[in-house]
Amino acid sequence: MRIAVAGGTGTVGRYVVQAAEQSGHHVVVLSRRAGIDLQNGEGLAAALEGIEVVVDATNAGTTNQAKATAFFCEVSRRLQTVATAQGVTRLVTLSIVGADRVPGFGYYQAKLAHEAAALEGPLPATIVRATQFHEFPAQIFGRTRMGPVAMVPRMRVQPIAARTVGEWRQTYSPMTVTVISRSRGRSSKSHRTICCHLPKLRRPSTTGKFLAVPMMALRRCA
Repeated sequence: MRIAVAGGTGTVGRYVVQAAEQSGHHVVVLSRRAGIDLQNGEGLAAALEGIEVVVDATNAGTTNQAKATAFFCEVSRRLQTVATAQGVTRLVTLSIVGADRVPGFGYYQAKLAHEAAALEGPLPATIVRATQFHEFPAQIFGRTRMGPVAMVPRMRVQPIAARTVGEWRQTYSPMTVTVISRSRGRSSKSHRTICCHLPKLRRPSTTGKFLAVPMMALRRCA
């Protein structure tokens, strides 16, 4: 099979590429490094020639709702339009478990808009919702670091390895991935599991909403 991966150099995308290549598929990475701009479409039509499936593992690079929504919708609609014209048979879009259950969180609202844009196009689409990755804490530390201290929000987590999501197959069981697929104008939901599954964890309670973590302590634990 010929597969194109948008965001193929990112946290999950690179594992999608590795898994597909190891399974014997021909993979095309859709990235600026390859001269492809997913927002304005430059180089996209040529890259999708002969492609059967497109995987959208892109990341907006911001948690701002307006900016993330604009990015995701623009990319998804561009992929839908160009992929359909090139004869692609399916679009697979990565999203987040629980995005529809956290009203008011801007980035999750942007991901819901991303899903909607993927499902509204003419190309049959599959939405793969994964729980937060094990890499998520490092991302939080990077965004909330203030000198030698990082502010860690209180939250419940049920993480999954980005590699596991990238290597996902519908035959795996069990997993923390929700699959929403649409084909021929009909929607269907199915819940399956991937083998890397952890129980829900909760950070030890503190007196406030945030826990200050010295960066030196993090380095000692790494």
